Amino acid sequence: MKRRDLLRQGSLVLLLGAQQIARGATIVAVRVWPAPEYSRVTIESDRKLSSTEIVMANPPRLAVDITGIDLNPQLRELVAKVKSDDPFIEGIRVAQHAPGVVRLAIDLKQASVPQVFTLTPVAAYQHRLVFDFYPLKSIDPLEALIAERLKERPGPAAPAVAPPPAAAPSDPLGDLIADRLQRPRSPAVIANAEAAPRLPAPQKTDRLIIIALDPGHGGEDPGAIGPAGTREKEVVLQIAHRLRERINASVINGNPMRAFLTRDADFFVPLHIRVQKARRVQADLFVSLHADAFLTPTAHGASVFALSQGGASSTAARWLADKENRADLIGGVNVKAQDAHVARALLDMSTTAQINDSLKLGSALLGEIGNVGRLHKGRVEQAGFAVLKAPDIPSVLVETAFISNPEEETRLRSDAYQEQLADALMRGIHGYFSRNPPLARSRAL
Repeated sequence: MKRRDLLRQGSLVLLLGAQQIARGATIVAVRVWPAPEYSRVTIESDRKLSSTEIVMANPPRLAVDITGIDLNPQLRELVAKVKSDDPFIEGIRVAQHAPGVVRLAIDLKQASVPQVFTLTPVAAYQHRLVFDFYPLKSIDPLEALIAERLKERPGPAAPAVAPPPAAAPSDPLGDLIADRLQRPRSPAVIANAEAAPRLPAPQKTDRLIIIALDPGHGGEDPGAIGPAGTREKEVVLQIAHRLRERINASVINGNPMRAFLTRDADFFVPLHIRVQKARRVQADLFVSLHADAFLTPTAHGASVFALSQGGASSTAARWLADKENRADLIGGVNVKAQDAHVARALLDMSTTAQINDSLKLGSALLGEIGNVGRLHKGRVEQAGFAVLKAPDIPSVLVETAFISNPEEETRLRSDAYQEQLADALMRGIHGYFSRNPPLARSRAL
């Protein structure tokens, strides 16, 4: 065959390839992530998708035209992926609207604020087209904490004989909320405040102690994955639930305790939002839970990290902080909707006092974790973890074990080990407060 004929055939192949690129994106996967805070729909493809959206109010729904694709079995799966308990999405309908154009009709249960954005390939993901549905009024973490408490509080039983009038019992969480929202406090607190003599402000106070628990990753971001397929995001959420039970049943020096989870289900929370949530509920401590992975399966042992304003305490600590700080890229943050200036300012407000208290907390936790499992290092390490940059809350990141180690992966899946680990973390929290009593809150919300 002559060289000229070869060139012609090559040009023809290139032209066909260009047309295929223009029209033929392949859908790799579709996912739906329902959560109380927002619901997410993700369409993953081998090429960037282009879409136009129309928001409709009555009934509430979002119409989306995706160009460059044809209706296929993967897109049809979206219909069955919507669950009945999804707080925002009623259902999804898909149809071939025109050649090369697929229309999605996403029916909503309530008027919502949709955000549509694309994500470039990262980690195991290819191109992603993302639809997030937020409530018109965002959920206040403080109100969520109140709602959780009221849901768990049993209703009073009707007495056989009406008792004589008595002062209403004090409600630590209710009074905390009253202070913050400037609402009427409980009668018992008002009566006590009026009867009590005026004394100098004490160094510590009887009040509710709030511990923010931060299960890492979630939703689109599975975190590390063990050899047997165990996903970090699931293990750390299980441990957080066990630790929450212990915290909610605990009292320290007469002060009741309450746990607040930055995520209580399988959805993604950006790093700076995790910090904002802890500050909103005025947490006394922030404990981020993870299960690390390393390049080799022999790495083993638990670790505790605090923030560093300077360099990392080791090369491994720096590597881990860089990896954890990429969670926003993997989990999927809408950069256009995010107030980058506010987020950056928040994450640059760390203080020396906060870091010193974090090191004390980390030492207390590390000492107890070492009693139930192996330690990777016997001291608290430091690096620039974005999730630890709350300027006024002692904050640590606990790597519970190496999920990449087959033996430790098995332990992390074990109910017994999770219970032992939750007990150790609880003892560490008690130990920290025994040497560092909580002070009266003076921070504004």
